[in-house]
Amino acid sequence: MSFSLPMLIGGFLQTTYSFINAIWVGQFLGTAALAAVTVSFPVIFTIFGVGMGMTLATNILVSQSFGARRFDELRRVVDGSTVLIYGLGLLLTALGELFTPQILRAMDTPADVFAPSVSYLRIYLLSLPFSFGMFALRSMLQGTGDSKTPLYFLLGSVALTTVLDPLLIFGRLGLPELGLNGTAWATLVSQAIALVALNLYLHARRSPIAPSWPRFGQLGPTIRKTLRIGAPAAVQQSVVALGMVVVTGIVNGFGEIATAAFGAASRIDQIAFLPAINMGMAISTLAGQNLGAGHHGRVREIFAWGCLFSGGMTLLISAVAVAFPEALLRVFITDPAVIELGVSYLHTVGACYVFFGLTFVSNGIINGAGATMVTTATTLLSLWVVRAPLAYWLSREMRNVKGVWYAIAASFVVSMITGTAYYASGRWKRALVQKAPPGEAPRQADPAQAFASEVGEA
Repeated sequence: MSFSLPMLIGGFLQTTYSFINAIWVGQFLGTAALAAVTVSFPVIFTIFGVGMGMTLATNILVSQSFGARRFDELRRVVDGSTVLIYGLGLLLTALGELFTPQILRAMDTPADVFAPSVSYLRIYLLSLPFSFGMFALRSMLQGTGDSKTPLYFLLGSVALTTVLDPLLIFGRLGLPELGLNGTAWATLVSQAIALVALNLYLHARRSPIAPSWPRFGQLGPTIRKTLRIGAPAAVQQSVVALGMVVVTGIVNGFGEIATAAFGAASRIDQIAFLPAINMGMAISTLAGQNLGAGHHGRVREIFAWGCLFSGGMTLLISAVAVAFPEALLRVFITDPAVIELGVSYLHTVGACYVFFGLTFVSNGIINGAGATMVTTATTLLSLWVVRAPLAYWLSREMRNVKGVWYAIAASFVVSMITGTAYYASGRWKRALVQKAPPGEAPRQADPAQAFASEVGEA
């Protein structure tokens, strides 16, 4: 809990900004602007999925190397991940800028929100390399057991974005009035400043994960290992996001009111998902460290407490969402038609948040061992065998967007059952990336001395 709490607070900070942004857009710029943000979000999350997947591999490799006290290998992971993740960020930014109109057309974006969606998304995508850099540094720090430092810099970034939002939306203090695009520019500026500041901090502290000029002769094996673990994780994250794109496209077919209701209710999803996602990240790191050190028995305790904490928190949020849906939705939108449809979403999907929370516990253990291919397979099953086809079929059979709500709820249940069953089988232990030699205890080298040696060598 002490390790995951700063991560959870960081997630709430990001969600708080997302809420503030939605309030500015929904209350002051109107339903069409909120719909434009809603349409753009799955595209952004799809691309972010690649970066988050690769940095999950970084977290796994760093945590297992750190747990086993293999500090030479830790430095190679840092070098390889830095080159790989920044390269991906630049490549995906270029592709996103080029294909934004085609992607939004494929999502059946309503005509009245298409132009602002294209403009908003193209500006937002410019922040990708900076966001990917922050993902990488956060994963490395968390892999060494430091979940507090990323929180401090995230707090600064969120605070800066929150201040810049109204200034750029409405053109205050001599800044240009950019409307909806002002929120995208605010994100770009704050991410760039936060990344530069965190890099300077890590170099000032002589941190072993501070990015430096990589030793290119040693990058090949590390990049291949990162890709072997990270590619399935990236696919998993992107598959989740692509599932959102498909589902959003189905919702878009029912008109602007349905799109806005889906967008407003999805903000409540973000709150419910935060404990599960951050608990899953903490579980993955702790499982990786203990497996790397050969302490397999501790993993069972991590799973049990993870179920208690993650399940308990999501169950509480579920109760609030189901009991007070209208009050929650009115924070973002005042249109009665949108609120009515959003209430039906929370009554259906909100009742199943606990299944989502339990899924991330088993997935955290499985990912911590390096078996990312398994969690990718279960995600594919949940989204592409259950959610997307069922959403299309039910919404057409019912002739109502509420069919999508039932499909999302069903996919949560399927994810929980498959993930927990695989964890119970114990087969994930075969995928451990760093295995301690039989009968050999992990080396207890002094971390400070080893880190100093690594920095000097670098």
